[in-house]
Amino acid sequence: MREASYYILEKDKKVRCVLCPKQCLISEGKTGGCGVRENSEGKLYTLAYSKPVAIHVDPIEKKPLYHFHPGAQILSIGTYGCNLSCKFCQNFDISQEFEKPDFDRITEVTPEEILKICRDKGYKFVAFTYNEPSVFFEYMIDMAKLCKTEGIKTVMVSNGQINEEPLRELIDCIDAFNIDLKSYNPEFYKKICGGEIETTKQTIKIIVEKGKHLEVTFLLIEGLNDNEQEFHELCRFLASLDKEIVLHISRAFPRYEMDFNPTPLWLLKNFEKIAKLNLKKIYVGNVH
Repeated sequence: MREASYYILEKDKKVRCVLCPKQCLISEGKTGGCGVRENSEGKLYTLAYSKPVAIHVDPIEKKPLYHFHPGAQILSIGTYGCNLSCKFCQNFDISQEFEKPDFDRITEVTPEEILKICRDKGYKFVAFTYNEPSVFFEYMIDMAKLCKTEGIKTVMVSNGQINEEPLRELIDCIDAFNIDLKSYNPEFYKKICGGEIETTKQTIKIIVEKGKHLEVTFLLIEGLNDNEQEFHELCRFLASLDKEIVLHISRAFPRYEMDFNPTPLWLLKNFEKIAKLNLKKIYVGNVH
């Protein structure tokens, strides 16, 4: 295990993780809400360091990134854990439903070994994806720094639930971001996702401020986040930062704890028309 960044020692050997807005207060022997940051004798450790559960080569468009080196192949890495608890999670088996002993059975792959894979195979792009990368912050930033020394570009696919200080430490090592903006309704974030919208909005603002390539994904779910006025506000928020921000409106399919019909194509098209009132680059995804 590797000692984690961004935590504070509290009374009785409890620690408070300050990596994300949840700021979990973690007792001895327990993990935070993400399931991968553990208090051991008053120190916070990351269980996910060098413990990937998924390493694949994907088309960069699958992240999705459509305006960042299109046609490239990207080495994609994920671990266990997430700091949200979305009831419709598409990758719940690695983000929500896993057990701590699983880490003992995972083959270690160090940042140096990831760099060697890139050298040997000629990969020029690496993505931190599949689960929420901020929960393996230390592993991600060490990989990203090594990639930077070799001219390998890095991508973070994230829910944006990361506090400002760690984001500003990380951002210089990352070349492009895809951020999920799941709704423009604070109650939706709280009740359906177990998070809060303002941190994700702040993350988007900082990425734009730093001049990094940004694409945003909105997973449209009929009956849950399909309020047209809220979506207007979401698009206006993005346009107020930069009208060139790429927006992906993705079709949802029932997963994890929620049963619903796949997003109708007419609804996707309707939301595409709304987005075009404010933004220039809109794509409908998860459809043939």
